[in-house]
Amino acid sequence: MARKCPEIPAASLADIAFMLLIFFLVTTTMDIDSGLERRLPPWADQTEDINKQINERNIFIILVNKDNDLLVENEYTDIRFLREKTKEFLANPHNDSNLPEKEPVYVPYFGEVMVAKNAVISLRNDLDTQYKTYIAVQNELIAAINELRDELAKQQFGKSYDKLKEDQQEAIRIIYPSRISEAEPQKK
Repeated sequence: MARKCPEIPAASLADIAFMLLIFFLVTTTMDIDSGLERRLPPWADQTEDINKQINERNIFIILVNKDNDLLVENEYTDIRFLREKTKEFLANPHNDSNLPEKEPVYVPYFGEVMVAKNAVISLRNDLDTQYKTYIAVQNELIAAINELRDELAKQQFGKSYDKLKEDQQEAIRIIYPSRISEAEPQKK
C-alpha cells in the first residue's frame, strides 16, 4: 500500500502574508522629494526687445563647479556667506557703484523709493554639481530675498512679511523683487 504525503495546511498562509505586508508598510521609510517653490514670471510680450542689454553691475553672478565650490562675483566663497553677499547686492544700502543701479520708483505705502529694479541674480551650475549643493544655493538666495522683505515689512508696518495684506506684500516685492536667472548647466 502506497503511503500518501501529508498536506501542509494553507489556511493560515494568507494571514501570514497579510501580517508581513503590514510589517513592511509600517517599517519602511519613504524618501521625501525636495524641491523649490517658484512662481514663474509672466509670459514675455513678443514686442519686447529680447536682446535688451543689462548693465554688468546689475548682475550678481554665482557659479557652482563640479566640486561644489562657489564662485561669487569672481571670488571663491563659502555657502555660509552667500546669503549676506546676496542681501548686500540686492539692497545696495550705500548706492555703491559696483552694485546695482538704483532708480526712483513710486511704491504704494512708501512713496518714492530708490529701487535696484534691474538687479538680477545669475546662477550657473556644472552638470556634475550635486543636487544637495544646488538646493542649498537656491535656499540661500531665496532666504536672502525673504530676509530683506521681512526686515522692510517690520520696519514699515511693524509685522513680518507673511502677516501683511496682499497689497502691502506687493509693495515690498516692488522694492525687493525675486529675479533669479538660471543659465543652462555646463560640463567643464
